Amino acid sequence: MGACQCGAVFVSDQTGHNLGSAMVECLVHACHDNWELAWDLIPEEDYLTGQVENYDEQTHQVIETRNLDGRAVRGVLYFVRLNQEFARLSAKSGGQTPAEEALPPERPPVEPLRDPKRIKKRANKVEIQRLADLRDIHQLTDLCFDDPKTIRYLQRLLYDPIPEKRWQYATVMGKVCARYASRCPGAVSDLLHRLFEACSDSAATHWGLIETVGAIIAGRPDIFGAFARHLLMYRNVPTTRVQTLWALAEIAKTRPDVVRATPFYSLFPMLAHPDPETRGHAVLLFGLIKANEVRTQLEALINDHALLTIYDGETYFFQTTVAAVAKEALDRLAA
Repeated sequence: MGACQCGAVFVSDQTGHNLGSAMVECLVHACHDNWELAWDLIPEEDYLTGQVENYDEQTHQVIETRNLDGRAVRGVLYFVRLNQEFARLSAKSGGQTPAEEALPPERPPVEPLRDPKRIKKRANKVEIQRLADLRDIHQLTDLCFDDPKTIRYLQRLLYDPIPEKRWQYATVMGKVCARYASRCPGAVSDLLHRLFEACSDSAATHWGLIETVGAIIAGRPDIFGAFARHLLMYRNVPTTRVQTLWALAEIAKTRPDVVRATPFYSLFPMLAHPDPETRGHAVLLFGLIKANEVRTQLEALINDHALLTIYDGETYFFQTTVAAVAKEALDRLAA
């Protein structure tokens, strides 16, 4: 048995022949050995399940061929994650698991199941853009469950020539994916992989990609926090430098520990960068993660009155100065 940083618990069945027992053990373990609570829970409403097949315990790998050096691989990892309400009820009755202790106090609720008998809507580009312009997160989330192409259509909006619109669409995608990932984390994970691949393509434009990655991770850092460190690959690219700092700052607003778990010290030179947008966004980030390591550099920027524009991650841009952001960052360090 074990626990995942997202709050799920898992059981490994090396033979693959005892899945029924593994399911029971995993569910009871998730409920801190409270059998009565375990049997009262309803699948897909009170808890989510998942499994990884062809798992080899000896090498900790998934072997698609089901054979490794002449040895049969039939192992299964079975996962259970309680919803927020029952996780807290279980914790009160039996104490927290190590994974739950590492989690922030609140996790976003699991998206409710849609009626399987509903008439599913088909997504189209015009409707997706209209809903994104209205910031209608609820209808966009519904469309994701009805038509998987919704995510693709949203991604296409990132190539809007107006920068302000790109930032808006990026944050809309982050909010939609945060809800969609509670039921379909695999689809959102695939999207993140595509976005990173596009960022690494020297022949492609990077418009909106880094911002979207940051917004998605910020929406569900409990699931996608491990992706944050890969943002640092784009810190020295002129077209993505500021966006990388903004994306990390968005994540740091709710989970500064996720950013501090990355090699963030590689960003220290940004505080002396000639571009005020870069300096200001670096100051913003270091304030949010309470980086006492750069307190002296932040104090030196108190008299830096260069202007910059920061997107608040919600609805508008505001103009400020490096000095104002530095003062706010120092206040955070002192708190």
